[in-house]
Amino acid sequence: MIAANDLTFVDSNVLIYAHDTSAGGKREVAAARLADLWRTRAGIISVQVLQELYVNITRKVARPLAKAAVIPLLEAYAKWRIVVPYAATVVQSVRVEERFQLSFWDALIVTSAQMAGAKRLLTEDLQGGQNFDGVVVENPFL
Repeated sequence: MIAANDLTFVDSNVLIYAHDTSAGGKREVAAARLADLWRTRAGIISVQVLQELYVNITRKVARPLAKAAVIPLLEAYAKWRIVVPYAATVVQSVRVEERFQLSFWDALIVTSAQMAGAKRLLTEDLQGGQNFDGVVVENPFL
């Protein structure tokens, strides 16, 4: 259970699994975690995450969704807290990339979570338990 004051940044892979009908057990896990975040209003995403959700769910999953079906999905997630990257976000992401030896795109996710005041980062792309200056990675699929 996630408390409303436990802001949680959600990476695109969790959103994708929640809406990918071919994701099996990961879909159920992701959907349950997102339902909790909807209930507590503790979810945060970034513009980057919305973009990745759109591209992957319409093109890269085994059973892609129709573009028209994804628009309401994007509109729904647009009601969450949204991190909009600025030039300073990019600069800070380069620092995070170097410091933690991450890919730039993962560093941008970490930086966005930090900027939003998230305590947790839900993703399967980084090591669970890893702490990025107060943002702790949680892999919901382990």
